[in-house]
Amino acid sequence: MATDTMSANHHTPPLAWLQPDDDFPPVDRAWGPNTPHPGLLAAGGVLDSAHLQQAYRQGIFPWFSEGSPILWWSTDPRMVLQPANFRLHRSLKQAIRKFEQDPHSELRIDSDFAAVIAACSQQARPGQDGTWIVDDIQAAYTQLHRDGFAHSVELWQRGRLVAGLYCVAIGRAVFGESMFTTVPNGSKIALAALVQICRREQAPMIDCQQNTGHLAFMGAAEIPRSRFVAHVRTQIALPPMRWEFASRDWTDIIPLSEMTSPHPDE
Repeated sequence: MATDTMSANHHTPPLAWLQPDDDFPPVDRAWGPNTPHPGLLAAGGVLDSAHLQQAYRQGIFPWFSEGSPILWWSTDPRMVLQPANFRLHRSLKQAIRKFEQDPHSELRIDSDFAAVIAACSQQARPGQDGTWIVDDIQAAYTQLHRDGFAHSVELWQRGRLVAGLYCVAIGRAVFGESMFTTVPNGSKIALAALVQICRREQAPMIDCQQNTGHLAFMGAAEIPRSRFVAHVRTQIALPPMRWEFASRDWTDIIPLSEMTSPHPDE
């Protein structure tokens, strides 16, 4: 049975500590906006494919650093990107055209998930010391991938992985996790490909978890957690998505005439 413990700070609410066989608490028990860690729901438990599936089905995700216990979160509001609202800025459109027309470049799906998540763990991020994609996270999500519930979108150039992202998908509920790039606009191209897969498969929302200026620039926005959880409940009951991508998929974002004709710098 999960037990509650109280921090020495009397303003901090109880936090559920999970035993291996415990269910997750209801998400409305997550810490609120006036607490030290808004969205924190529980600690402990087990980090493996089965528990990750249970968590995501309820709008919960793990996030912790090396040396910390497993921490489970359900933020409110929730940052999401609706594929219909994705902003294909001019510079990104140019980058996609350049990538697609390069005979040495290709976009792959699920070619090397382990390499993608490892690269995401090593990506330097402003204001972030270290990574939350610790070894235990990598092992659990790689198993989740083997079980068919985690996927990678990858950019390759001359046989080398240069950018990508990984996500969780249950039915048509899609949860974005992390991105990396070693080339200009690489992670944005990967995100555009994920958006197009979601459009094609009629997945109406990509979970982004928390608000960042970069995500807002790309068209993401916050919604109440209650709405997000209701969305997840509906979408996980739908058939799985087709995780594949071909050149023709780009034409739903950029018209074929724009993809094939020469374009001067704008």
